[in-house]
Amino acid sequence: MHAVVKKLHLTDKIIEYLNECVGQEGKVVECLVQPCLTLLRKLLCGDPVMRVSLSQQSSVLTLLFRVSLIFHEDCTVVTEVGALFCLLLFDEVSRMDMWSVNPPSKPSLPSVFSLPVSVFRRYHLPVHVIGHHAVSPYSIVLPLSADCLALKPVSDMLKIAWNLSWYHGSDNLLKQMNSETKTQEFLDTMKLSAEDILTLKITHVASGLQDCLHSIAEAATHREVRAAVTRMSFYLLNDRLSLKGGPGSCGATLKSLAWHTALNRFLQVLPASTEDEKLLIDIIHFLNKLIKEQRKNYSLELLNWILELLLRHSANPLLDLLVLTESQAREETDDIRTAVRQQLQKELIALFDTLLLNFMDVNDRKCLELLYVFQTQLALKLLQCLKVTDAPHFYGLPSLERTLRGMANLTAFPGWSSHSPLTKPLDICVKYLSGLLEVITSFYVERGGNAMSFMGKGVTKSTILCLLHLSHEMMAQAGSLEWMSLWFLPLGSHSEEHIPTQQGLAWLIPLWVDRDPEVRFTSLGLGSALTTLETGCVALANSCQNISGGLWGTVVNILLDQSECSMVRREAAFIFQNLLVIPMPTEIIKDHTWQGPCVHDEDSGLSLIGKPALQALLYHCHFYEHLNQMVKHCYLGRCVFDLNFSAFDRNSEGNDLNGLDDSFKFWRPPSRISSEDQDPNSLSTSETTVAPSSESAEFQPLVQSTTLLPEASHDQFVAQGHQESTSPRPPHDSSLSAPLPKLCVFVTPSLLSAMCSLLDNLLMIAPRDTAKAVRQAHLIELLCSIADATLIQICVQELRTLLPSSPPAEHTQAQVSFLLEYLSSLSRLLQSCLLVEPDLVIQEKLMKPLITNIIGILTICTKDVLDTELISAFYLTWTHLFNLLATLLRKTGAITLPSITVALAKHWTAMIDMFCKCVSLSATCPALYTASLQFLSVLLTEEAKEHLQDKSKTSLCRSPAMASLLDKSQENQNSQRLSDVILQCYEEKSSKDILKRVAANALMSLLAVSRRAQKRALEANLIDNCMEQMKHINAQLNLDSLRPGKAALKKKEDGVIKELSIAMQLLRNCLYQNEECKEAALEAHLVPVLHSLWPWILMDDSLMQISLQLLCVYTANFPNGCSSLCWSSCGQHPVQAAHRGALGNSLMLCVLKLASQMPLENTTVQQMVFMLLSNLALSHDCKGVIQKSNFLQNFLSLALPKGRNKHLSNLTILWLKLLLNISFGEDGQQMILRLPGCLDLLTEMSKYKHRSSPLLPLLIFHNICFSPANKPKILANEKVITVLAGCLESENQNAQRIGAAALWALIYNYQKAKAALKSPSVKRRVDEAYSLAKKTFPNLEENPLNAYYLKCLENLVQLLNSS
Repeated sequence: MHAVVKKLHLTDKIIEYLNECVGQEGKVVECLVQPCLTLLRKLLCGDPVMRVSLSQQSSVLTLLFRVSLIFHEDCTVVTEVGALFCLLLFDEVSRMDMWSVNPPSKPSLPSVFSLPVSVFRRYHLPVHVIGHHAVSPYSIVLPLSADCLALKPVSDMLKIAWNLSWYHGSDNLLKQMNSETKTQEFLDTMKLSAEDILTLKITHVASGLQDCLHSIAEAATHREVRAAVTRMSFYLLNDRLSLKGGPGSCGATLKSLAWHTALNRFLQVLPASTEDEKLLIDIIHFLNKLIKEQRKNYSLELLNWILELLLRHSANPLLDLLVLTESQAREETDDIRTAVRQQLQKELIALFDTLLLNFMDVNDRKCLELLYVFQTQLALKLLQCLKVTDAPHFYGLPSLERTLRGMANLTAFPGWSSHSPLTKPLDICVKYLSGLLEVITSFYVERGGNAMSFMGKGVTKSTILCLLHLSHEMMAQAGSLEWMSLWFLPLGSHSEEHIPTQQGLAWLIPLWVDRDPEVRFTSLGLGSALTTLETGCVALANSCQNISGGLWGTVVNILLDQSECSMVRREAAFIFQNLLVIPMPTEIIKDHTWQGPCVHDEDSGLSLIGKPALQALLYHCHFYEHLNQMVKHCYLGRCVFDLNFSAFDRNSEGNDLNGLDDSFKFWRPPSRISSEDQDPNSLSTSETTVAPSSESAEFQPLVQSTTLLPEASHDQFVAQGHQESTSPRPPHDSSLSAPLPKLCVFVTPSLLSAMCSLLDNLLMIAPRDTAKAVRQAHLIELLCSIADATLIQICVQELRTLLPSSPPAEHTQAQVSFLLEYLSSLSRLLQSCLLVEPDLVIQEKLMKPLITNIIGILTICTKDVLDTELISAFYLTWTHLFNLLATLLRKTGAITLPSITVALAKHWTAMIDMFCKCVSLSATCPALYTASLQFLSVLLTEEAKEHLQDKSKTSLCRSPAMASLLDKSQENQNSQRLSDVILQCYEEKSSKDILKRVAANALMSLLAVSRRAQKRALEANLIDNCMEQMKHINAQLNLDSLRPGKAALKKKEDGVIKELSIAMQLLRNCLYQNEECKEAALEAHLVPVLHSLWPWILMDDSLMQISLQLLCVYTANFPNGCSSLCWSSCGQHPVQAAHRGALGNSLMLCVLKLASQMPLENTTVQQMVFMLLSNLALSHDCKGVIQKSNFLQNFLSLALPKGRNKHLSNLTILWLKLLLNISFGEDGQQMILRLPGCLDLLTEMSKYKHRSSPLLPLLIFHNICFSPANKPKILANEKVITVLAGCLESENQNAQRIGAAALWALIYNYQKAKAALKSPSVKRRVDEAYSLAKKTFPNLEENPLNAYYLKCLENLVQLLNSS
């Protein structure tokens, strides 16, 4: 092929196309660039001669370079150009190994393009190339000269190597050096010097550490101990620099040494001097390093030792050193001593922080108990550090910031305050709250924030973070106690003593507009935490009364601020969401604690409150239009900063990307306003004022410009507000309509997650208005378009196979977590839409990609993902996705079932694995277990319903898709595994476990549709187990009935009755259309067990219905099962059942008695009884019991419709269906004819209609006419003959067929009938029907029923015309 295209000069044609493309009119051939480059690459790979030729042409290299510049945004083109450069530029290097292999006279054969390994190491090649020659074969290794061997470095190396080899390693060598008897076995020139021995001891980790510990034990001064500890720290540093993935040799060696004893004595006493404190600093620093190095492979012995040391009952020096004593506070004038103590406090807090972080992965019970006590003790000590002085203005900032940072790390752990034997948890929280509020007011509120200075910035950040953690702790510890008022601070200046100060949360509002985005984010997070309670919402709203727009306006303003970062807007969305939880009125109500938003129009003077005001606010600020733009500009890549200048707007003012005069501008924090309009008081909440409607700015959509990042970029993140110099400042009378700036600002999936939750709440409050707005803004389509299973699969694959070139795992984990969080929120929103307005979701363009993405996410393999938090995020997302699919099927099963079934069929093996995995997580993740099995149950149920509907509409019985997937031969092993897992889970769960019912429901649905599942259940002895369970329940009920003062059946929800109901339902579905299982039930004595339970079944209608369903399934097409109901059985039965009738000798008689005594209002049980009798009527034994019991006499007592009612009752139809089944046999026909007046009653009933079964009396007559013994009785009844002859003139074709067939059967081989039917009226009807049928049905092959009808009439005419 290469030779052919070479003759056709394909290479020249490709170069011609590329030249044309880079020209001025190159757009015409742009589509040919990528295929041309690919063809050229393939040609060069297989043709070394062409590579040599093109590599010498500089014009070709220039052309390729121009192509790469023009198509720099197309990753495929850039990659192909890089591969071509690699082939051309390294061609000479790739041919170096052929110079000496082939003589010049012989042409070289085409070889595979390969490069030396040294090239791989030197360059980052864009393609994978075969490598060779890790060491060049042309390199010459010169022997060392004698002078070189005489050099001291070489001789020292040789001595070390000689001794290590002689003594078989460094361990034996050191033992020999330390032994008293030293034998010299070689020359003195090879003997190690003192320097060599010292070097060997130091570089050998075990020996060096042992020497350090010996030096500490024998040390006479502080200096010697500090030197030894410093040397031990160097060993840890050496492990860190070795770049090993596992634990270092220092940490492993220390585990075998008694280093605790050496350091223990320095940690058990308080330092008495500055030297003691310096020594303690070094020791604590070493411990901190050691714990950090062992975090991934922690030592329980080390952690327990440190905790026991910290929690000693007597003196506790390390915790006590956090707080200065009075004598130490008086010595603060000594600068050196002060600096040492501050360093000691710094090291102690760093050690405690490391300890807390290290315990996040510990599972040891003892260690955790010690940790919990340590957390509370540390909390009390840190609180003392915070309260060490009375004047917060004079706090030492570094010390205070360290303390607050330690408090932030500590309070992040739930339950940190609940393990003190002397102080209640809530009391500790209250003390913390008091101290933290004092700090925040001193360093922020009273000083006007940090608008003019960075002083106390770290203090503010750590304090507000502590307050956020504290709010969650107080929620957990307070219980029903009122604690929100503890967060209130007085408002107003201290000079206004005559005016009572109001209490509120106004101190929190200035933090929402701090210049530090982390402070804004955390303070808004605190607001969202406090507003989870109604009292918090009321308090925060009251604190914003002096702000124009109030709390609602402030939150909406922050949420829709395009220059704000996503994490801050996300917390504002959470506050908005919490405000919507509290029910709000639709009109003004006096003395109502929560009025909701209040909107006032200054033009008209109209005021709205509650829900109308909320709708007006959302309309005024163009909420849904803003949300539309947010979704369109969602950034799905990794949230990491990268100085890729091409991502920024090249046309923006003040952004000179060609120069680096102001390179810091790309890293500036988001600016809320432009620099030229900024004033000292601009960062206040007064900017949230609401202007009159006439001054509100109109909504402006985003302009698509070059500021947009390419979609393929996954490693860039543009921080919001980078172009601060071009962002217009909102005026002081800014409107809440919040016009979108022309500059494009990206949002993160986390913000959209919060927006989905916010929309969910809005749908609950105002369903119609919200659904209408969502539809107009096309939000559901846009939100679903972001869901991308492929992106998550790629990220998970990166985590499973981390390569050196892969991005950091933390970044990938964060990206996946954000995307999963978004999917969870979106699924909850879609569920609410399905409940409120299903049309929002049920769209053809939306459903197929949405379901495909859902199944794609459910089938992601997380086998090798090690991060537990990420796995938990996957579990939560899968739970919500399963719930969404179940809701889709419940609400719109007929529409969504085909799409879901097709998507499942494409990934069926992976979905089976997913179901099995979810079932195995019943103990650790019950929500996912429940959601997955509920979805499976709903899926199989909906498809079974669809199958029954299709079967009733057409005569063809089409097999359901899920049933075929479960039973097809290729997937037998997987389907069996699913059945086995659910069966095992059902049998292992206790009857009191609610998860057992979930497994039972899934197993019922599975057994109903899958023959393979029924077979596995039979092999697993499910039928025998259910029978044993039913026997046990019967014995338990009988025993309970004998106990005085206790009712036999308390109520319907009793646990024993539930067990019995589940067992019978499982049996019912297991026996469904499966004769093998029915035989097993017959051998297990199903009928006798039900007979013994019959008195208890009579007392509960739902139990009766289930038992009758079981018997109907059992007796369907199973004669042996029908006969088993006629067998007699006996047993002990309680006297409480006597009011429903005495127990008969067989279950058949019990059913007959139930049918004859059933009240008319209980239609469901009545219908089930007659359905069972209809099955039994097909059995000869059962018909005998029916005849002997005189049950059919009840048919004669049925009342016919009166008045204008032309329809038969449901009970009459049930009787007719029973008589029809009885009439299928001659013995049954005789039973019907023996009933006096039965034929006349059936004749009268044939005159009435019924929607479902209008022809039942005619079918009974039809069956009776086929028996020769019955013909005289039929012929003797003129009414029956008249009815059958009248059928020929009926408009119903089925009635015509039945009448013709019945008359033909009656006249066949019966001369009396022939003479009687020759009457003019009957013969005329037959002739007219025959002539009409021949005209009406010309094509008899299309419909066999019409052919049969014509045949009946033809035979009738012939028989009546014959003599």
